[in-house]
Amino acid sequence: MNKSQGRKKTKIGVVIGNNMEKTVTVLSERRVKHSFYKKIVKRRKKFLAHDEYEKCKIGDVVKIVETRPLSRRKRWRIQEIVELSSSEREEENEDTK
Repeated sequence: MNKSQGRKKTKIGVVIGNNMEKTVTVLSERRVKHSFYKKIVKRRKKFLAHDEYEKCKIGDVVKIVETRPLSRRKRWRIQEIVELSSSEREEENEDTK
């Protein structure tokens, strides 16, 4: 089995941009210990992810999975929406009342 045929990488991040068609920008944050100072620091990275049905809104927490290259910078796709943004939850609560 080749290295590329193993499990696909997944990441969890927050949608920070959705102004492109079928594409969202996801900010993923990880915490690492600094090698010299031993302090926990945050490392952030932005990923472009494919959103086929354009359901993601800014502020949603999503799970993205690695995929084949879809464009020059897009190599991830949305697997699931883990948590809705706070404004979406408020609208949902108002609709149920």
